[in-house]
Amino acid sequence: MSYGDSNPRVLIVDDEPDIRELLEITLGRMGLETVSAANLAQAYACLAQGEPLQLCLTDMRLPDGNGIELVEHIQQEHPSLPVAMITAHGNVDSAIRALKAGAFDFISKPVALEKLRSLVSSALELGTVPASTSTSDGELIGETSAMDALRHQIDKLARSQAPVHIRGESGSGKEVVARAIHGHGPRAAGPFVAVNCGAIPAELIESELFGHLKGSFTGASRDKLGLFQAAEGGTLFLDEVADLPLAMQVKLLRAIQEKRVRPIGANEEVPTDTRILSATHKSLAREVEAGRFREDLFFRINVIELEVPSLRERTADIPQLTEALLQRIATANASDTPALSQDALAALASYHFPGNVRELENILERASALCDGGVISADDLQIGSIDRPSLPTPEQTVVASGPPTDSLAEVAGDLDAYLADIERRVLTEALEANRWNRTETARSLGISFRSLRYRMKKLALDD
Repeated sequence: MSYGDSNPRVLIVDDEPDIRELLEITLGRMGLETVSAANLAQAYACLAQGEPLQLCLTDMRLPDGNGIELVEHIQQEHPSLPVAMITAHGNVDSAIRALKAGAFDFISKPVALEKLRSLVSSALELGTVPASTSTSDGELIGETSAMDALRHQIDKLARSQAPVHIRGESGSGKEVVARAIHGHGPRAAGPFVAVNCGAIPAELIESELFGHLKGSFTGASRDKLGLFQAAEGGTLFLDEVADLPLAMQVKLLRAIQEKRVRPIGANEEVPTDTRILSATHKSLAREVEAGRFREDLFFRINVIELEVPSLRERTADIPQLTEALLQRIATANASDTPALSQDALAALASYHFPGNVRELENILERASALCDGGVISADDLQIGSIDRPSLPTPEQTVVASGPPTDSLAEVAGDLDAYLADIERRVLTEALEANRWNRTETARSLGISFRSLRYRMKKLALDD
């Protein structure tokens, strides 16, 4: 491996001479220069010399303190220097503490040289990744203070390998944020794989995440690569992670901690090199309190939490967002970009947007199709029709839309069809109210996702 005229320098901090020697030899074979320290005092002295360093590897336990202190010192005095922590095998608490303090990543003893080389390579690539300056590839649109703060956090988190949990309302752009973290980090050249955990039936989620071997179960006609392996060298984004069944949460926790997965039907685990990002519109802390989400998994994926602001918190961004979305819609439809009238812009500015940016895009897409003369008016937005009352109960629907009592005899002849029609109307209204998000629709109706899927198929609503 060649690094040009000047090879990167790595600071190794460990009080065990054998470990220091192993790291020096391994990094030397990678073409790197090393500087070693046996304790915190020596490490601080090396940092104070001012000679450029590209990475620091430090043990957790040191004679005059611990590695967390060094991580915090480097974060304060040398924020561009990535630090990787060496922890005792199985000491997950120490690893999480290090990541929370700002460590780039961690590696456990006994040090696996292949993992060490991968970690070092990823850390050194940070120096070649430019920080975002405006809209993160044109997706994070807006110039409000809320968006500036979000971009700053994204740039900081992109320099780490720590798991990040992204919170935000539905439609606020959580996946866009996850892609920005991936795209501005050392894994940008690797794949970004997103999966909605709430949209996969419980019986298939293990196969989706970990893969399976041919013949491992009925219908397994060929080997299938799991999403962990598909995201090798990149990022796996677990959207709506709170919807994972508890049994699957146990397996996910092990996969994240051990960085290994076992495909269904396989005898051995497969190592994986994947950064985990997750998201949900729920409060994971409340899900833990309710017993629906494992506390140990919560602490593992919630090492760092990032909040995505709702559109209501950045209404000043609506004109810029609207312009960008209208251009995108016009490009997709191979049409001219419509203009937005002042009354339409005022209507958008005063709307509360429960569906956030996704709802804004849906509104503009419909308005683009309805407008005349290439100008969108307030009436074209149809925002008033979106502010509907709460969903009626099936009983209310029967009263509102059913036949008069003196014609009930006519219903008796085809009761099944009559009831199916009621159910179809209730489901359709619920789906429309939730922008056809099936997970949200099932939750609003108080039924399981699987039950909703069955009913939609039965009523021909899944076409």
